[in-house]
Amino acid sequence: MSATHKKQRAVTRILATAAGLATVGAVVAALPAGADDRVQTAGHHSGRTVDVQLLSFNDLHGNLEAPAGSSGEVSHTHADGRVEKIKAGGVEYLATHLRTARQGHPYSITAAAGDMIGASPLMSGLFHDEPTIEALNKLKLDVSSVGNHEFDEGAKELARIQNGGCHPTGGCYEEGKTFPGANFPYLAANVTDEKTGKPILDPYFIWERKGVKIGFIGVTLEGTPNIVTAEGVKGLKFGDEVETIDKYTKVLERKGVKSIVALIHEGGAPASSSYNYDCDSPGAGDGISGPVVDIAKKLNPQVDALVTGHTHQAYVCTIPDPSGKPRMVTSASSYGKLYTDTTLTYDRKTKDIVRTAVKSANRVVTRDVAKAADMTSLIERWNALAAPIANKPQGYISADINGRGSTEYEKPLGDLIADAQLAGLAPADKGGAQIALMNPGGIRSDLVYKASGAEGDGVVTYGEAFTVQPFTNMMNVVDLTGAQLIAGLQQQVSGANEASPKILQVSKGFTYTLDLTKTGAARVDAASVKLNGEPIDPAKTYRVAMNEFLAGGGDGFPALGQGKNKLVGASDLDVFNAYLAANSSPSNPIAPPAPGRITVVK
Repeated sequence: MSATHKKQRAVTRILATAAGLATVGAVVAALPAGADDRVQTAGHHSGRTVDVQLLSFNDLHGNLEAPAGSSGEVSHTHADGRVEKIKAGGVEYLATHLRTARQGHPYSITAAAGDMIGASPLMSGLFHDEPTIEALNKLKLDVSSVGNHEFDEGAKELARIQNGGCHPTGGCYEEGKTFPGANFPYLAANVTDEKTGKPILDPYFIWERKGVKIGFIGVTLEGTPNIVTAEGVKGLKFGDEVETIDKYTKVLERKGVKSIVALIHEGGAPASSSYNYDCDSPGAGDGISGPVVDIAKKLNPQVDALVTGHTHQAYVCTIPDPSGKPRMVTSASSYGKLYTDTTLTYDRKTKDIVRTAVKSANRVVTRDVAKAADMTSLIERWNALAAPIANKPQGYISADINGRGSTEYEKPLGDLIADAQLAGLAPADKGGAQIALMNPGGIRSDLVYKASGAEGDGVVTYGEAFTVQPFTNMMNVVDLTGAQLIAGLQQQVSGANEASPKILQVSKGFTYTLDLTKTGAARVDAASVKLNGEPIDPAKTYRVAMNEFLAGGGDGFPALGQGKNKLVGASDLDVFNAYLAANSSPSNPIAPPAPGRITVVK
């Protein structure tokens, strides 16, 4: 996914600062919230070994304020099977938790696995994520891999994020202040310039303290070009994660660094969404699936631990390396709701991690601790700059309308967004759309009934709408044949999306059946695809509205990229806000759409 103000740039240097850590092995299951999950004091052992603390998180996406609704909750499963929802997240609380966790740990590093920025709420996104980088600097983040969203505005903007300077069009946002850039290095080992073949950012980072050396290698998923607009990755090549990490593992070994942590913006799916789920049951790594499993099983055994992200899931697993030895693989959900606390025992003689001594657990960023005053001040300062835009009412809702918070294939907020796009682009002079399609990954939050500020319950502000659709993708209307449209639906569950289906959200009147008892493209029965009750004719041409990302074949939908007679409309956010304004009022708020467009057979 990507923003519309995509600009590409060549990144030439990286800011290096102190930081580092390494790896893993035996796992300690995440402890229940409220239980004794205090971090053990780590320090020197009897001379030869020393404990190093690794605190890690991923997929913050500029969520500095505590996320609202389901986006700000984690699930905890109790011994009796009861599932508890815990309010979590918010950088004011994350800072307090991390600072408390570091106490008593002379060897401590904080690392991240990408998507720190991009797809951000208005307070950060409006200012090209400068507020988030400022917050991460204050958090003392030591090192991060890039994620796919770091490329939302292209490589040149990523270089500015790293190195500082005022935005080329937005300028400097605060009088007398120039954006200093990130104090931590972004690592991009598998992202190279097509012309030079060299990484656009440093591929690795070595942390050294009192003779302890730990190397970090950072990569994003090889498939980044499939989920970022073409402009965002123009001129860049994304390499295989395993081959790249193995390459730089050998480089680090030649430099005398034997303790290595891989920061990988790619992840997996545990069998349970509860953060305290034991994904090593019944055996090591048995409870997790997805791309990270294959990566972990292939990576050089010299890599001691994997800190991962991208899937927004929580897990602490041991997945056997190619030599059969258990190796820690972790992920801390998203939006700053969790952080992973890993204790690594470093052997000064072998210069490696003692894997059998490794302990790791995910910790909840609860909101029952004191807020970090410096973060509160930062949020208030940037909110004051954003307020004139952020607080404007756009529409009214009668109840929560869930997007990210919905576990169904057809999401209430997805229906609403698709309806808004159809309504905005159906007029002949706006494109003559008959159908609208919305990619699920573009829905970044929920619309929450409870007021987030002084606007009142049920009021949707510009800032809240922006949080739902932060990419400002331009809307397109294109000609697609019925055959191409059906092929696009089948690509939801086949090809690049077969392992992890991406179910498109569809506008009112467009229906089909998703049969999960079948496999691949057969899961979408062409005969079931209808528009206003009439079967789609493979030979007929239809006008279809979608954002420019989908219209470019993004998210693994090449059939949707075959459209002709393109008309470019307003941005997705403008279309959504216009729909809210035209179709709701204080006395007539919008209710969550009823399901029924996608019939699911299980």
